[in-house]
Amino acid sequence: LSCFLVGNVKFCASNFFSSSFLAHRTEGKQTIAALQTFEFNISVKNIIDFLAHPVRGSEFESMSSAEKSGLALKKLKEFGYAFNADGQLRKIDEITGEPGEEPFKFSLFEDHAKNQEHYEKLADQIPDIVYDLLEQNGLSRTYVPEDIPQEQATFIFTKPHKLEQPKKLLVIIHGSGYVRAGQWARSLIINNSLDHGTQIPYIKRAESLGYDILVTNTNDNYRNINGESKPIPRVGSASAHARYVWEKYVMACKPESVAIVAHSYGGAIAMDLANRFTQFFEESVFAIALTDSAHFQIPGKAKNVVLDIACNWVSGSAPLDTEIYTGEGEMRSVSAGHPKHEWTSYSAFESVFKFLEDKYEHANALRSGSKKSKKEA
Repeated sequence: LSCFLVGNVKFCASNFFSSSFLAHRTEGKQTIAALQTFEFNISVKNIIDFLAHPVRGSEFESMSSAEKSGLALKKLKEFGYAFNADGQLRKIDEITGEPGEEPFKFSLFEDHAKNQEHYEKLADQIPDIVYDLLEQNGLSRTYVPEDIPQEQATFIFTKPHKLEQPKKLLVIIHGSGYVRAGQWARSLIINNSLDHGTQIPYIKRAESLGYDILVTNTNDNYRNINGESKPIPRVGSASAHARYVWEKYVMACKPESVAIVAHSYGGAIAMDLANRFTQFFEESVFAIALTDSAHFQIPGKAKNVVLDIACNWVSGSAPLDTEIYTGEGEMRSVSAGHPKHEWTSYSAFESVFKFLEDKYEHANALRSGSKKSKKEA
């Protein structure tokens, strides 16, 4: 016998060690099926050591997104869960070994702290799964800052890999906390579906409308170096990350037109960018769509340009797009059509893209009129 299975891991006898990971996506669905194959000289000690010592550290950092996602999916299975063909996290059926009908259950223990700890450990697997989904959808990872070792850097995602004078560029900024690139709300990913909680639907719609894409990763600010957690140089905070990426990748690619979609604290990040790069916003940014933004005020320097191109979809019980009065000189606000903060990006989806396209048409009309006036002059 040359091969046998332990769980979903296949062990094969050979004279060398190698690893490979295959990921499959079904068209139109967030289907996740993972197979990990590890080949090496078989002995009982090999197998025990492999199962007892998960990959970590520099070895983990050198793995591909697909391999990291495979490990994360394996860990989800250890919790008894897997994503089904519709991208819903479901308890694995003991008979079939496939995702069943039972959704994630938070309250497994009488102790709330134990329940929270269990939730956090499960949620820790989400980033690598979503990173892989981004790459499966054609986005490429770019490490930033670019002048330090990759294992010490953070990264953003773009499509195409190298942005060069895009006609339309969409910049996506998530909120604060534990979410990473590609996520709006991990609670929605866990309790509802990948389409509810990730930025994938926004990316797909934007791509269909002719946008190039840049996905920020503003919460990924620290790396463990020699056993010590240290801020990543020049991108050690959410605002620093956004400023660096905006200057080095957004402005540097010389886009014709730029739109921003930002959720929660991402709105405050967008306002900071508008304040620091006001002239660029005046010349190139045609729309800022915020979902339940956590910004406190519009910076005075950028107020005029922001008021003209921004809208905030706020949580509330009013129907989608109901105008919400916020006071004189404040940003236009409308209802996101859902009372819960974390749902606003999902519930406002269609309205956000209608807003972006309306603003783009308006900006194009102004640009055409300006060119015509210059010609006549």
